[in-house]
Amino acid sequence: MPIARLTDAERGDALKSLPGWSLRADGLAIVRELKFADFGEAFGFMTRVAIQAEKVDHHPEWFNVYNKVRITLTTHDAEGLSLRDVALAKFIDGVV
Repeated sequence: MPIARLTDAERGDALKSLPGWSLRADGLAIVRELKFADFGEAFGFMTRVAIQAEKVDHHPEWFNVYNKVRITLTTHDAEGLSLRDVALAKFIDGVV
């Protein structure tokens, strides 16, 4: 079953429920930048998210330097945002 891409209205509603996340310029992804106390805390956070991402078979695009993590969520199969991105963003927010 194909993964449905969020409509503009659904995307807008989702962003209202995800403080700290912003829409990427092309409208096809959401992004969030996080800063932690140190590398160990950032890596621990990434490990928790990685375990969940494996469980739900939906993986973030991310970049880490020392205590900073930049996360991009998009669903390639949907060619944009899907409910999978919203669910993973909410999980990430719960970890933070």
